[in-house]
Amino acid sequence: MKSFCAPGTGWRTRADSAARPRTAAQPLCYHQAMTLTELRYIVAVARERHFGRAAETCFVSQPTLSVAVKKLEDELGVVLFERGGGEITPTPIGARIVEQAMRVLEQADQISHIAAHGRDPLAGPLRVGAIFTIAPYLLPRVIPVLHRKAPQMPLLIEEDYTAKLAARLKNGELDVIVISLPFQEPGLAVQPVYEEPFVVALPAEHRWRDRKSIDAQELARENLLLLGAGHCFRDQVLQVCPECQRSSAAGTLQRTLEGGSLETIRQMVATGAGITVLPCTSVGANPASDRLTVMRAFRKPVPVRQVALAWRRSFPRGEAVEALRQAVLRSRLPCVTFRPDATIEQY
Repeated sequence: MKSFCAPGTGWRTRADSAARPRTAAQPLCYHQAMTLTELRYIVAVARERHFGRAAETCFVSQPTLSVAVKKLEDELGVVLFERGGGEITPTPIGARIVEQAMRVLEQADQISHIAAHGRDPLAGPLRVGAIFTIAPYLLPRVIPVLHRKAPQMPLLIEEDYTAKLAARLKNGELDVIVISLPFQEPGLAVQPVYEEPFVVALPAEHRWRDRKSIDAQELARENLLLLGAGHCFRDQVLQVCPECQRSSAAGTLQRTLEGGSLETIRQMVATGAGITVLPCTSVGANPASDRLTVMRAFRKPVPVRQVALAWRRSFPRGEAVEALRQAVLRSRLPCVTFRPDATIEQY
């Protein structure tokens, strides 16, 4: 903020001046407040580390954003960003100001949420994020159930990696995310919704096709096709088979699939390129390729993952999150164990 005052005088807001005209003994003095738009700009720059990309996310031109950021720096009397090299980085004081700006924007956003909540907590869009290995299999079953319960609450859906979804949730760009545990982030609430076992997918003519179950450590002797780095499901598979980590380091097919999807890997299994591990909810999602593959259970203990909802503890539409949770519990997902009584963990 910047005050325009004569030395030794106090300040008056523009609202004060309108309500109580200045007398000759009262010097003219205004207090100029920063705007929410300026705060959104600096949060975008801190997130994108680039003025051009930040301007695109804010739907303004780069000069407009750059001028606004410089104006805010002048008003505050500090440098918010280091402008050098190929990346824009917040200064130490800039990082603290951006963090506070994020809190201010969330609180400001809550004004409209509170008003909508007063009218109908299940009215208005719910911004939902889900990781790549959950969204295609869960959401088609959840959306019809949720639509019957809350027809005035459309879902705005985003798929991404866990880390990116968590950042967007904390920034207030998403309302609730569907992720796999473990997941702990300050300021968030997390509630498990179901437990999902893993299965082994084999080419139809694989030598294991007549077996009823597969030992996890046997996977290391095969061409095990994995998702690329950044997918938490990849990490979970490697935890099931630590020997596979050493096998993948040697090269083979896994390295060529970084950034791929479960459906891409499923197609490669169907061609005989190798085997893979799938979450059980993905089985049957692609009947054409499934005719060329066979699914086998793991020997006990069967590896599983815990799927949970996460949202900001300060999010005012708790009923909307609960409606989504109930829709998941009533979705009739095959092969999972639902957890209707799971407690909410606060972080």
